[in-house]
This record gives sequence, structure tokens and C-alpha cells, in this order.
Amino acid sequence: MTGLDFSKIVARLRDFAFPEVDLVVGVESGGIVPASLVALRLGRPAAFISINYRDTANRPQHERPVLLKPAASIQASGRVLLVDDVSVTGQTLALAREVIGVQDVSTFVLKGRADHVLFPELTECVEWPWNKLKKG
Repeated sequence: MTGLDFSKIVARLRDFAFPEVDLVVGVESGGIVPASLVALRLGRPAAFISINYRDTANRPQHERPVLLKPAASIQASGRVLLVDDVSVTGQTLALAREVIGVQDVSTFVLKGRADHVLFPELTECVEWPWNKLKKG
């Protein structure tokens, strides 16, 4: 497992060429911190959508991603950047895109498969610095 610290992530975010967006939507729970950092970097509002597929040990806990609560609070219009920490199969991002229901959605992840990937060179599991905080 590879560890990344905040300074490496923030430096990469600072130099990343993001698309023009009106709203950043993070997928809870892995995308909360990345979406917050991206929204801050872009000076755009953030909203969150609660979808779950994997447990804290990265094992699928459902047959497919599940919407945990209604996403009615997301007033998406215009260009949306959908953010998660990692995308392996793309199923969670696909469900989030469907729930958001706007046409102009691009996806961004720190690692994995999406329209925009911050660390495309990473192939192994990553210990994100905010997960260390949860462990205490």
C-alpha cells in the first residue's frame, strides 16, 4: 500500500488543469475530502451524494452501488464535476451521474478510471491521509 501526504495531493491539485464547472459533487464517503479540496481550489460550491459500494477494507458490500439517501439537496444545473477518491469499475460514478440527472457531468478521481485522474500512475492501493485520521 502506498501512502500519500496532503502536500503531494495539494501540489498536484494546484497544477491540475480542471474543466470549467459550476458545481462540484462529491461521492460520500471517500469523495468528501477530495471534493472539498477541489471545490476550494476552483472556488465553486460543493454538494454531496451518499452512495455506498465498498466497506472500509475496500471489499464490495453490495451487489452494486446503492444510493443511501435521496439526493434532492443537489440542485445541479450547468456543468458538474463529480468527484470520488478512487474508481475501479466506474459503477459508483455511473449511479451518481444518473442520480444527479444533468447532461454536462465530468468525473474526477484521485486514482483509477474517470474523465480526469489526479494520479494516473498509481496502480496499487493508497492510504489517503484523511483515512489515517479516522483510525486515530
